Amino acid sequence: MNKTDLINGMAENAGITKAAAKKALDSLLTDIEGSLQKGDRVSLVGFGSWSVSKRSAREGRNPQTGKTINIKAKNVVKFKAGSDLSGAVN
Repeated sequence: MNKTDLINGMAENAGITKAAAKKALDSLLTDIEGSLQKGDRVSLVGFGSWSVSKRSAREGRNPQTGKTINIKAKNVVKFKAGSDLSGAVN
């Protein structure tokens, strides 16, 4: 499923236009992104939660040459599925 499929599904399930569904989805994604940028955790009970974790700098290897390279520290987004979502797929 891609973003267009999700918008079409939202519009059909909610009985709204595709434009309204796109606007709602874009708003949701913008709000989640903004909260994560501030370092906040976003939780949708039953569905799951997103959080930001810090990954420290480390050494890695270039798979083509085998040379050691330095990988910079960075923040990564983690998602943990909620109980309802986990139960729906199992």
